[in-house]
Amino acid sequence: MTETPNSKAGLQDVIATVSGICFIDGEQGVLSYRGFDIHDLAEQTSFEEVCFLLWYGRLPTRAELGNLESEFAQSRTLPENILRLMRSLPLANGMDALRTLASALAHTDPDAANNSPEANQRKAIRLTAQLATLVATYGRFANGGAPIEPDPAIGHAANFLFVLTGERPDALAARAFDVALILHADHELNASTFAARVAAATLTDMHSAVVAGIGTLKGPLHGGANADVMRLLLELGAAADPEQIETAIRERLTRKEKIPGFGHRVYRTEDPRATHLRRMSAELGARAGQPQWYDMSRRIEAIVAGEKGLNANVDFYSASTYYALGIPIDLFTPVFAVSRIAGWTAHILEQHANNRLIRPRADYTGRLYPQAFVAIDQR
Repeated sequence: MTETPNSKAGLQDVIATVSGICFIDGEQGVLSYRGFDIHDLAEQTSFEEVCFLLWYGRLPTRAELGNLESEFAQSRTLPENILRLMRSLPLANGMDALRTLASALAHTDPDAANNSPEANQRKAIRLTAQLATLVATYGRFANGGAPIEPDPAIGHAANFLFVLTGERPDALAARAFDVALILHADHELNASTFAARVAAATLTDMHSAVVAGIGTLKGPLHGGANADVMRLLLELGAAADPEQIETAIRERLTRKEKIPGFGHRVYRTEDPRATHLRRMSAELGARAGQPQWYDMSRRIEAIVAGEKGLNANVDFYSASTYYALGIPIDLFTPVFAVSRIAGWTAHILEQHANNRLIRPRADYTGRLYPQAFVAIDQR
C-alpha cells in the first residue's frame, strides 16, 4: 500500500462490464449502436427505430415500428397528479424537476412493482414517452404556458416541439430534432449510464435506476456543456465583429479558461455526432434568420482547434441547433435525458438479463496499517 496517486483515477480505460449495445473507437471517431454506424442511423432512421434497436438488438420491421409508435402515442399523456406535482415545484432547475417527476412516475406505473423482463420493456417504452412530455411541459410552465395534450398523429421528436412551443414543427425542425435524439441516445459507459447500471445491478426497479442516471447527468462535468456554449455565444453576440470574437476567445485561452464544447474523454478525433449537428446548426440558423450563431461557432472552432488541437464535441453545435429550434437554454440538459433515456433503459435491461452486483475495489492510499491506537484521554 502506497500513498501515490491512483493511475486509474476516474476509472480511465478500466473495463467495467461487458455490453452489446454501443461500440466506440475513440481513435477512429467511430460510434455505433448494436453494430450500426451512427452516420447511417442519423441519415436513415427515426428515433423510434433507434429505441427499438437499443432495446431489442435489431432494427424493427415496418409493423414492429408501427406498434412501437402506437405504444409511444398511448403513453405520452401525463397523469393529472404528475401535472399537479409539476405545478407545485419551484421553476428553478429543470434537472431538479425532472429528477423528482421521474421518480414520481413510478407511483403511476402499473408495472412499478414488477421487475420481470417483459414489465421492464413496457416501462422502458412508457418512460421514454413520458420523459419527453415531462420536459416539454415543464418548459411550457416555466414560460407561463398551460399544458398541451400530445398529438398521436405525429412522431416523438415532433411531439416534443409541439408540446413545448404549442406549434406543430415543420419537416426540417422535426427531422433535425429527431436526428439530435438519435445522436444522443446512447454512448457506452458514460457517467449517467454507468450510474444507472450500478443501481440496476442491485435489482432495484427501473424508475430508481433511471433517477440515478438523471442525478448523475445533472452534474456539470457530465451534462450542461451545451448550455454553457450557448451562454458564451450570447455573451459574445453583443460584439459580433469577427476580430472582437477572436480576441475574446484568445484572451480566454491565454487565461487558461476552458472553452465549453471541446475535447472528449474518449474521442481523439472529431466526435462523429458533431458532424451532423454542425450541418443542422447551419441549416436551422439560416432558416431562423439567425446565421450568426453558426458563424460564430465555426470561428471559435477554428481558433480552439488551431491553438489547443481540440475538436468540437457533441455539445458544441447542439447548442446553436437547439437554440434555433426554440428550445430554452435551461432545458438543454433535460433534453439530453429525453434522448438518453433510450440508452439508460437499454443498459438496465441488459444488466438485469445477466446480472451481477457491481462492487469494485478501491486502491487504498491512506495511512499505512497498522496505526497505533491512542486512547481518547491521551490524544
